[in-house]
Amino acid sequence: MFTAKLTKHQLFAAICLGLALGTFAVYWPMTHHDFVSFDDQAYITSNQHVLSGLTWTNVVWAFKSTESANWHPLTWISHMADCQIYGVKAGGHHFTNLLFHVANTLLLFLLLERTTGALWRSAFVAAFFAWHPLHVESVAWAAERKDVLSTFFWMLTLLAYARFVQKLKAVNQNLPANSSRFRFLTSRFYWLALFFFACGLMSKPMVVTLPFVLLLLDFWPLNRLGLNFYAAEKTISVGKFFSENLARKTIILICEKIPFFALSLAGCLMTLRVQKEAMAPVSAFSRMESVLLTYARYLSKTFWPADLAIVYPYHYSWPTVFVIGTAVLLLIWSGLFVFYAQRNPYLMVGWFWFLGTLVPTIGIIQVGAQSMADRYMYIPSIGLFIIIVWGANDLFNLWPKKRNFLPLIGGVALAGCLMVTSIQLTYWQNSFSLFLHAIEVTKGNYVAENCLGKAFESIGENNRALVLYEDAVKIQPRFPESQFNLAMSLLAFGKIHEAFDHLRMAAELEPKDADIQYDLAVYFSQHGGFADAARGFRTALTLRPDFFEAQTRFGMLLTREKKIAEAIPHFAEAVRLKPADADARFNLGLALLDNHQPAKAEIQFNAELGITPHETKVHFRLAQALAQQNKLADAVAHYREALRCTPDFPEANLALNQILAAHPELAKPPALDSAK
Repeated sequence: MFTAKLTKHQLFAAICLGLALGTFAVYWPMTHHDFVSFDDQAYITSNQHVLSGLTWTNVVWAFKSTESANWHPLTWISHMADCQIYGVKAGGHHFTNLLFHVANTLLLFLLLERTTGALWRSAFVAAFFAWHPLHVESVAWAAERKDVLSTFFWMLTLLAYARFVQKLKAVNQNLPANSSRFRFLTSRFYWLALFFFACGLMSKPMVVTLPFVLLLLDFWPLNRLGLNFYAAEKTISVGKFFSENLARKTIILICEKIPFFALSLAGCLMTLRVQKEAMAPVSAFSRMESVLLTYARYLSKTFWPADLAIVYPYHYSWPTVFVIGTAVLLLIWSGLFVFYAQRNPYLMVGWFWFLGTLVPTIGIIQVGAQSMADRYMYIPSIGLFIIIVWGANDLFNLWPKKRNFLPLIGGVALAGCLMVTSIQLTYWQNSFSLFLHAIEVTKGNYVAENCLGKAFESIGENNRALVLYEDAVKIQPRFPESQFNLAMSLLAFGKIHEAFDHLRMAAELEPKDADIQYDLAVYFSQHGGFADAARGFRTALTLRPDFFEAQTRFGMLLTREKKIAEAIPHFAEAVRLKPADADARFNLGLALLDNHQPAKAEIQFNAELGITPHETKVHFRLAQALAQQNKLADAVAHYREALRCTPDFPEANLALNQILAAHPELAKPPALDSAK
């Protein structure tokens, strides 16, 4: 039997192919999954800017928008591109996520192999990244495009930076030691890394920690401090390790990262500004408790990925013994990893990669109702995978005779990941399976109950939705979304006064939510509260000026109150937002006609006839506008067309007869072009 030994390049290509095919195979079922009733609407299915695809107007909006309490223009643009290609087919959007996940896996493998030279260890880290169950949420959730997209730019940044360091070392060998320390500013790879980092920040602000990771990579595996790893049998002292020479080199490397830190600071400030209203009022003590326990929970779910859910409700208090125990363990591990940093540098790098990259989402500033989320481990888990794989390799080096078991153990671990990932993916088929599973594996999950209620409501199961909304409100009365959904459900069942209490509570809890303010205004407009309704519409439009429904309903409210001149700008804005909407055209035309502007009204009615050429009321109102301008022949023609469409129309018949009585020469009209 003939066997050929693969070259290193061939083996590298074969591993890449295996990683890509394995990832496609395990995740392919998600391309047949539906959108879910949690953020997918806001990001895709109900977002008119995204649904209308890639246009210059939408791209400008993407860079200006702070919707969903985030500034991530490249994420919006990627969703627009998907809608341009796939429309609103969920499978296409999921497929794009999968492509990015495969790309991220291969880029991670390339980064580790090029910087460490350890082919198989790099491959195992990449495989754990590709197939670990914690990453299902980031890949299978269409709205989490920001995760896979920002990580794509994260990996490109690290690769460009590694290439820059490689080039810099080659240049330094041929230059005197006292030459300029700012040579890095002339490297195209340095600026390319900075560009990719900026793109990452415009995809998801969680990547603000990347400059700190660059410093970790400077320590290992790039070894820009010039340390002799693995040289001594015993670990050198911490004092000698952080010598004056090393401190000087460290300062130089920090200065080199100043442009990266500047971008990171800008990203932090922007995020704090746009998420200001989404920050939960949680005490500092409660937040610190949560931070410590959440680190422990992430570690637990990395090594034993069970009971994974789309949302984990926030816990406001923990047993003191758990908090103290976790704090002590984290400190001990951190100290040990620093102590063994020269002998096993990957321990410190991997550990602080994990701790540091989680800082933006660990809960120091609490945003949202979740205490943690699987998606937040998409980048941080890489640090733990490095510790596991490199640590296992060094551990088995102590027993050379048992080293043959290492690939077997690694293979079993990866097989377990593939199996659990396949199971976890089944829960993402639709909203029902996803949120039912979340309710099963968590306690008091009011967010999941609320989302499951939305799912039942979407298929007409209003009774079941009402029960779920009521349960969600009982669990957490201060969650505005469940209060709002319960109010809407009660209104559908005719329980008006009960609904109002919940709607008002939702508005108080979420004063910056345009949809809630709009619905509260609609309620007041239907129950005689003009001042309250007007206030609600104005608030909604202040929060979202391009709110088409709010512009229309506010215009109708003002018209009802005989404030026609005030209504016209709102109808005009509605027409600007949706020029092809026939009702918007008619509302504006009618308001203009009532405000004694027949010429402008004529323009709107003619435009509407281009959309709905046989609409009786439009012909009738256009005839009135023409008659007011003394265009009697045209007016007669449109009165007749209105009667042709609706013969039993006494107002049109009366107006036509009055004109013909005064002008009998118009009794035989010419052909009407618009009626052809």
